[in-house]
Amino acid sequence: MQVCFKNAVPVQSVDLMDRAFHYGDGCFSTVAVIDDVVLLHQRHIDRLKNAAKQLALDLDFALIERSLQQLRQNHGVLNGSLKMLISRGVGQRGYGFPDHCADFYLFYYPNQRREFVAEYIHSGVLKTQMGLRTAQLVGVKSLNCLEQVLFKHEAEQQQWTEALVTDLKQHVVEGISSNCFFYINDVWVSPLLSDNGVHGVMRAEILQRMQQHQLNYQLRHVDVAEIAQIESLFFCNALAPMKIVQKFQQRELAVQPCVELFNTLKLNQLDSYA
Repeated sequence: MQVCFKNAVPVQSVDLMDRAFHYGDGCFSTVAVIDDVVLLHQRHIDRLKNAAKQLALDLDFALIERSLQQLRQNHGVLNGSLKMLISRGVGQRGYGFPDHCADFYLFYYPNQRREFVAEYIHSGVLKTQMGLRTAQLVGVKSLNCLEQVLFKHEAEQQQWTEALVTDLKQHVVEGISSNCFFYINDVWVSPLLSDNGVHGVMRAEILQRMQQHQLNYQLRHVDVAEIAQIESLFFCNALAPMKIVQKFQQRELAVQPCVELFNTLKLNQLDSYA
């Protein structure tokens, strides 16, 4: 059963005037925790700090560690996932900012997973496209996820676990709840997220490890026309470092390049912020 802390205090409800509910006014990060280790901890904190700056959210970031401390005191060794969520908090009617600091919510969803392994899925390209974002919101994992809700619904109709999402410029952006990497002409490519998309912590970790291993990769716009050239494809997020696509719509993709990359980068070992 999930539990929740608000500003390091256990809660079971949210105020009806909370702006997270009315306007999606805030941001969040979903975090894996295994044997009490919060994986890629600092990457998540850095992303929340960047998002808070972009959204002008005034948060006491000490609340994050205090909330984790209280969670451990109440529940012992943690295994499962966390949602770290910042809301601008309770406010008056209207869009204007309230005159107080933001609130921090920590949700805990326990399970007994002990390690990361590569997963194998079927996928495709969604017909529903992503809009272009205001520059200040590019990369932010905000509480406004209506696009992702619609994407997920379409994917479920196709029985796809994940799917590629394109935008109005006819560029491939990411997955529904993941970033993506393609293997095209012997080079790993990840879409350049300059117009939209989420700056994922696992994507950042993978890119850094690829750089450390001096692997050849590109960050660039990927046109929709290039989808036919994809040889291998995987999705990644904080809860799954590699979802390897075996079948892409009606086409079989090579899985070995993904498996080799998973092993080279040791993506089953994510206990530190390198």
